[in-house]
Amino acid sequence: MMFDSNYDLKDEGETLRLAENMASHLRPGMNLYLKGELGAGKTTFVRGLLRGLSYQDKVKSPTYTLVEPYNFDKFTIYHFDLYRFKDENEWDAAGFREYFNNLSICLVEWPEKAGHILPKPDISIELSHATLGRHLHLIGYSSIGAECLKAII
Repeated sequence: MMFDSNYDLKDEGETLRLAENMASHLRPGMNLYLKGELGAGKTTFVRGLLRGLSYQDKVKSPTYTLVEPYNFDKFTIYHFDLYRFKDENEWDAAGFREYFNNLSICLVEWPEKAGHILPKPDISIELSHATLGRHLHLIGYSSIGAECLKAII
């Protein structure tokens, strides 16, 4: 079951609000992949998701640490940034496979750097620069991903 939607976002505030709205519909076991060039708003979107879950601390891009965990009562969110990966085998060598389970939500920036080794996404989030702000393309690949996206319309 695939679900596809597009949004034009005027500014960072709209990006944050849409992500905050999506947060309450996330479920443990989901994988969300964030795509887009540098500065397109991937980490901003993650910040919005975390704010929507009442996380108030600083949210930083895990460009150098590769993964940042955020612990909540019912699950852990793992925020990955694979930008520095040179090939897909680095993902396996880093031991990331164990993070993808039914008790976590994995948010992966630059998933293409891990090639075909990553599990399938429930939701693909593609951000791109637009004349006025950003364009957001959301695709729900699984039934739980599609349900999540339908709930934010």
